[in-house]
Amino acid sequence: MAAVAVLTGEVRAEGVSKTIDDTTLLLATDVHADPGECIVLRGPNGSGKTTLLRIIGGLLVPTTGTATIGGREADERDRAVRAAVAALLGAPTTYRDLTLVDHLVLIDSTWGGEPVTSDDRSLTLLERFGIAHLDDRFPHELSSGQEQLFRLALTFSRPASVVLLDEPEQRLDTAKRQVVADLIRDRIEAGTTVVMACHDPELTQSLATRVVDIVPAR
Repeated sequence: MAAVAVLTGEVRAEGVSKTIDDTTLLLATDVHADPGECIVLRGPNGSGKTTLLRIIGGLLVPTTGTATIGGREADERDRAVRAAVAALLGAPTTYRDLTLVDHLVLIDSTWGGEPVTSDDRSLTLLERFGIAHLDDRFPHELSSGQEQLFRLALTFSRPASVVLLDEPEQRLDTAKRQVVADLIRDRIEAGTTVVMACHDPELTQSLATRVVDIVPAR
């Protein structure tokens, strides 16, 4: 198997927009982010924040403009892009017969974690999110807030030079939002590029290097 190119965390979206039939989901928008930066996308519901994140992550082809990760076209079919980007954009796929820690061990092992210590890393991450006591639960047994924390743990359980988050604060109380903020800050300080949509002013003020205001199409 050929080696996968290692992409840096430079995110560049130049004039990207998205139109489907006669509906404009996103007006032309620019986003620039470098390693160790956190860019917060701000705007009302329906302004296109999620669409923009999906374009940056290579899940959606823009109607106009270009999006790149580390100088490479953002395309989820590109193994190098998949290896560079960890994203929470909607509900991730989970398995009814795998526990929370099973899921994290699977992801850790898939992305090159040492198998002997995978359980320890997975339990430590669950502890950071405050849900280690649920390690042997199944995803469908979680409450709404616990489920959001588990989704974030899935995203943070793998190495990535770019992390994309769509409203990571949703369904979380103030204390849990602070836990998430601390984990995001750790990734930023480690040199990861973070681009996230967020409605929480305190979280935005705490983490944002820059804010990009998304103008609604209508």
